[in-house]
Amino acid sequence: MTKRLGFNFHNIDTVVGHCHQCDEESILVAIVTEYYRCTNCGADTKQHINGKISYIRLSESDKEWLRKNGREEKR
Repeated sequence: MTKRLGFNFHNIDTVVGHCHQCDEESILVAIVTEYYRCTNCGADTKQHINGKISYIRLSESDKEWLRKNGREEKR
């Protein structure tokens, strides 16, 4: 009998958006709230909402915030 591996993907926040690093439309997976990783190239982006939703490159201060606070927010 074959054993099936199962995983519930319904609770993972994914979106389709434009990655500025690889310049492609890609599936972006949430790392923590408002921060996403491109499934194409692995670049981290930040969600920006200003009339429309866009995804921008992370600044060095954004990366530092993720290092300090990312683990706490996953809880």
